[in-house]
Amino acid sequence: MKTAVEELSPTRVKLTVEVPFKELEPSLQAAYKKVAQQVRVPGFRPGKVPARIIEQRFGRAVVLEETLNDALPKLYGQAVDETEVFPVSQPEIEVTKIEDGEQVEFTAEVDIRPAFDVPDYQGAEIVVDPAEVTDEDITAQLEALRQRFATLTGVERPAQNGDYVVMDLRAEIDGRNLDEQQAADVSYEVGAGSVLQGLDDALQGMAAGDEKTFRTTLVGGENAGEEADVIINVKSVKEKVLPELDDEFAQLASEFDTLDELKDSIREQVRRNKLVDQVVQSREKALEALLERIDIPLPESALQAEIDARKHNLEHQVAESGLSREAYLRLQQTTEEELFAEYEATAAKALKSGFVLDKIVKAEEIGVSEQELTDFVVRRAMQMGVAPNTLAQHLADNNQLPLAMMEIVREKAKTLIGDAAKVTDTAGNEVDIKAIYAELNPEQEAVGVEEAGAGEPADEAKEG
Repeated sequence: MKTAVEELSPTRVKLTVEVPFKELEPSLQAAYKKVAQQVRVPGFRPGKVPARIIEQRFGRAVVLEETLNDALPKLYGQAVDETEVFPVSQPEIEVTKIEDGEQVEFTAEVDIRPAFDVPDYQGAEIVVDPAEVTDEDITAQLEALRQRFATLTGVERPAQNGDYVVMDLRAEIDGRNLDEQQAADVSYEVGAGSVLQGLDDALQGMAAGDEKTFRTTLVGGENAGEEADVIINVKSVKEKVLPELDDEFAQLASEFDTLDELKDSIREQVRRNKLVDQVVQSREKALEALLERIDIPLPESALQAEIDARKHNLEHQVAESGLSREAYLRLQQTTEEELFAEYEATAAKALKSGFVLDKIVKAEEIGVSEQELTDFVVRRAMQMGVAPNTLAQHLADNNQLPLAMMEIVREKAKTLIGDAAKVTDTAGNEVDIKAIYAELNPEQEAVGVEEAGAGEPADEAKEG
């Protein structure tokens, strides 16, 4: 087989492939067997029709077509491997010559990763947030903990922001009650920001037993987008009562006996989390600095595929929410125009990042061990709330293991870039990334920085 490469643009090539007919012999024999199974010829059992009878009855062209259908994907893959182009789209294949018994020629136009060089990233200067723990950090954590252990107590006053009300809701259009727009015993925090515009304002000042009607636009169901009257009937008003910060609270909210012990634990946990953030920031910022130094033309088809994937995910999220598209976007505090502009920017960055990281993976010969793949599946399964074996089987059944491996090696390449940087914090202090690895993962210190930093450097710190 002989392959010639013609560059149509920096992101698209045309492969011209010439194949001696003898190389098609396995596919030719497979084609005869397949056709023999499909046709019915008197005097022959299915699958037992001789090749000469098939050609006499149905013509050689039928067999050649089946041969090429089987052979071309394999030959295209072989041509890609031989020429070392990096396709990023499905090829447009055209058979340009068939000389039966002699030669077949076909062309394949495909978008590719453009050619570029990765500049030296050793010693890139990166600035990250400091790991110093402040009193405000401790206060914020304690306040979040108090919120978790808050209680609701009934009050005999009108509702105000932060109170919880239990209410019945129903909607009417022109006096006609909408059956699907009714809800009973709904618990809601006043001021939380309902997608039902006007609800928070209406609830202000309402007490148990009060009824009020306000006009709004429905956000879900058959009448989504229509103006309607919504009737609120408040059943109860409760205020949130936070526990006092004392030793008794420490015993309730943790395994510690005193508030000081709890504060010390929180301080250490916040410090470890900030060390994790420094590692993550060093990788992300080092990659961003590298990307700024590389100008890469992006294949339009690959970029559009990235954008379309994000738009498809949006449609899924809107459908899952049960809201109208307008209400969902309002809940996200954005517009379709802003969101699509963000998709274009993030898709371009993701595509460019993938190209650069893949190049580093190849240059550094970064691979994936069986243990790394297992650790990845376990972490991802925990995030998704499924059993690791279930996720592993799903990845295998859907041929997604190569994607998982690509994600792992790209993360290792990003780690390589971050480890090569000169990192300081905003106060000018040097940040020793290797020392952070050693502290957060002491059991991995012996395996080296690259492997120790391949995954989340402190999963246990985040969970603690």
